[in-house]
Amino acid sequence: MKRIASIAMLVVTVTAGMAGATALMRKNSAQAAPTQAVFRIQAPAFQASEVGKRETAVFAGGCFWGVQGVYQHVRGVSSAVSGYAGGDRENAKYAVVSRGSTGHAEAVKVTYDPRQVSYGQLLHVFFSVIADPTMLNAQGPDRGTQYRSALFPQSPGQRETAERYIAQLGKAGAWKRPIVTRVEPFKSFYPAEAYHQDYLTLHPDSAYIRRNDLPKVTALKATFPALYRSNPVLVSGPGTSSAKDR
Repeated sequence: MKRIASIAMLVVTVTAGMAGATALMRKNSAQAAPTQAVFRIQAPAFQASEVGKRETAVFAGGCFWGVQGVYQHVRGVSSAVSGYAGGDRENAKYAVVSRGSTGHAEAVKVTYDPRQVSYGQLLHVFFSVIADPTMLNAQGPDRGTQYRSALFPQSPGQRETAERYIAQLGKAGAWKRPIVTRVEPFKSFYPAEAYHQDYLTLHPDSAYIRRNDLPKVTALKATFPALYRSNPVLVSGPGTSSAKDR
């Protein structure tokens, strides 16, 4: 019986490993991060004024699937696009960025209505449920400079808000380790390949998504109920329900 139980356990382990190899093998590794817990930190004490009905912000917090998936569930966000920031146009391709030598970070460009959600609130979401700001050039199971935690301000006001918030969190000692999230100059943003867009919504059964990203959406709902919306705003538009792994 012990041998049968051992064989059964081996079969389960192998099956989990095979499931983790679907879609993109690098990201669907069976070795994934633990379930995201609800983590409450201070809201920004400072928020630069924002005028108008439409603003953009760029966030890098590891694999862009999860970053995009979370922001697509935030009220006031009209668009969240996965892409690359920090490098040059000719290198803004997944196969090249994945080498970690282009200067790019996997990032998400968020378009939002500041009358409904402020940049400071988006930062609060970022540090609460999206990224671990103490991990250097890594997030969860992913390693490399392309997975760094970084902010790319689109205006002097965003830069000041971001820098002052990081200083605030550091002074509060929210984490035992120092914050390494970088505030980087914005050069350009290049949208990622089509198969990366809306990945969390289109592939909820992916081993990587289940282990690393869906818990972040759950944490968003629990931590920010007033900002959470159940129907995500998708790049592919409303009505998209499923797609095969590419």
